[in-house]
Order: sequence, then structure tokens, then C-alpha cells
Amino acid sequence: MDIYCVGGAVRDELLGLPVQDRDYVVVGATADQMVALGFRPVGRDFPVFLHPHSHDEYALARTERKTAQGYKGFQVFASPEVTLEQDLARRDLTINAIAKDNTGALIDPYGGQSDLKSGLLRHVSPAFVEDPVRILRLARFAARFTQFTIVAETHALMCQMVDNGEVDALVPERVWQELAKGLMEQRPSRMFEILRQCGALSKILPELNALWGVPQPGIHHPEIDTGVHVMLVIDHAAKHGYSLPVRFAALTHDLGKGTTPVHTLPRHIGHEERSVGLVKILCQRLRVPNDCRDLAIIVARFHGKMHRALEMRPDTLLRLLQESDALRQPQRFEQFLQACECDARGRAGFEQKPYPQADFLRQLLQVATSVDAGSIARQFDSPDKIRDAVAAARLDAIKAVVAKR
Repeated sequence: MDIYCVGGAVRDELLGLPVQDRDYVVVGATADQMVALGFRPVGRDFPVFLHPHSHDEYALARTERKTAQGYKGFQVFASPEVTLEQDLARRDLTINAIAKDNTGALIDPYGGQSDLKSGLLRHVSPAFVEDPVRILRLARFAARFTQFTIVAETHALMCQMVDNGEVDALVPERVWQELAKGLMEQRPSRMFEILRQCGALSKILPELNALWGVPQPGIHHPEIDTGVHVMLVIDHAAKHGYSLPVRFAALTHDLGKGTTPVHTLPRHIGHEERSVGLVKILCQRLRVPNDCRDLAIIVARFHGKMHRALEMRPDTLLRLLQESDALRQPQRFEQFLQACECDARGRAGFEQKPYPQADFLRQLLQVATSVDAGSIARQFDSPDKIRDAVAAARLDAIKAVVAKR
């Protein structure tokens, strides 16, 4: 058998980037031979094995034949007769279809090295249209390799996949997996711009797609367009290295603006609660993890109040802490503050504008949680009286901070 390192590891080495994982393709072997050598089979849909020591993935060389719509609509053929070139031909992009043998020699039958040097994202073969996940992957690579451009022929294939309904067959789990990876790339806005350009965004995230062309008051949003604003917000979150829940909350915080009645534009009265409803629908459809969903709901509901924090009365500030569950979940509240700051600075010309609201709320949370609830509880025999007394003490602490401003 012959073993080759393939895919992202080879690509990233050629780009001078750190390699996270190494994948291998095995030519000329059977599954029984791999097991006999101590490899552990893990592939459900095609023969993939884990190395007995390094635990890297080794897949038998294979070809695929399209049998139905969607990500799993393939018949896989793996045998010792499948060549390396045949295996590489089924890959998505030329830059991912380069192999390296054990001597370090590169095998590049589809021009991946040339496209790396030219900064091009190009499909390997017309079979690109058979797997709708490739649209998501390509958009994600565009968000990672921000200087790369998609060749016109590949963009045309992406549009074709949307038009023929192939994108409609995407399964929720895979959509979320690729979106989550894309949000964590260097410039996540580019992923959504690419998806929008080929028409896929309206199929995958119609709630987000509806934001482009929706105006906002220029005094607060010089960029005017809501879709442009949201892209600035998520790129700001990426620039500061924020977590996936923060980036997802940044992406979805203004969904309600896409449903604002036309006669009220550019004002968006009550968009926060409409955003909450749309976030819940989106998260249920894509089966978004709880930590991302819960933070997104809180940010959608309270980001407007957060921006006005310096103008609020002490009792309103305490209520904000209570309703956002800051007292019980301070770590999530910190993520809430990060997402709100991204919203405030994700506006044209506001990127460096101070956001004192965040430190102000951090200070209020600190004094509110410093109240000795246990000591207060020992003074009363009724749970209601204890709750009211603790709230009163926290309110006094907040009033003291506000009075010093």
C-alpha cells in the first residue's frame, strides 16, 4: 500500500500556516489489511481508520457516485484499484486536492499549487455540484483566506446548486457545523457575503438575508444598511477573538429589523422582541447548541437597554441585571457585554468609539454580588422578605455607584 498526506495539512504547509490535523489517504489496501495492521475503523459511510498510535485519520482511496440529493446522497466505492488521482478528483477545491508522499514529494494533478500562489478558490471538477456542503465550505474558506477570490466558473456552479434545489437538501447539523466554523474564521462577514451572492443565504438563513436593504437612522448608523451593520459587528467580534456564542449573538441580535413595517422605517420600534422570536426559530431549525442560543436571546432582547445604561435609573439597572440573569451567570453576562460592545462599535466610523456602558455594568454587577445575602437571610424568617431585603440592599449598592458618576 501507499500512504499520502492530503488536504488541509498539505495546503497549510504550503501557505506557511500551522497545521492542526493531518489526514491520510491509503492507496492499494483493503479494510481487512488496515484492521490487521492495528488501525481502528471509525467511518460509517466510507472506510476511515484511526492510526493505532497517532490517532490520525487514514481513509482508503475512494470514488463517489451521486445517487440522490443532499450531503449523504452518494454511493461510495473503495478498493485497492482506486488511484490517488481518482481520490483527489472527488475533493472540493484544487487547493485541497494536493497530496504529499513519504519522501515529501507533492502530487498535484489539478493545479492546486498554482491556485494557492494566485489566491484562487476553484472547484476540482464538475462533480462539485453534487454536494451542497461544498457551498458552505467554500464560503468558509473565503472567510479564512481573505485575499483569495472565487473563480467565475466556480461561482456559477454555486448559483446552479441553489437554483436546482440542491441546497434545500442540507441537513441542519451540517449547516450549523459549517456556520460555526465560518464564524470563527478571520473575517466571518465574507462567508455570509459569499452565500448571499450565490443565493444560498436566503435558503439557509432567510432571517439574516432579509436584513440587507433595510435602512436604519443615519445618525446612529452611518452605514445605513442593516445587513452591512451586522457584518461589521461580527467582524469586530472576530477581530477581538471573542468566543463562538458571542459571535453568534452578534450575528443574530438585529434579526427583528428585517420584519419592521415599511411605514415606520428607518426606525425599528420593538425590534428587540421580534429579534428574540426569530432567534428562537432559527436556533430550533439549525439545532444550535444551548450556550449559543441562550446568549443570542439575551443579547437580542437587551442590547438596546444596554446601550442606554448610562441614562437608566438605579432600579432599572438592577432589573437589567436580574432579567439577564447576570447575578447567577456572571460569565455569560460578560459575553453579553462583549456582544453589545461589538454592536455599538460595528458601525461605520464608530470602531474606536469608547463604550463606557460595559465597564459601568461590570461595576454594578460587582457591587450587587458583593451584598451578603446570607447575612440578610438570617434576619428574616420569610423567603419573600429575604428576597425583598436582598434586592433592596443591592439597589442601595447600585444607587451609591450611580451617585458617584
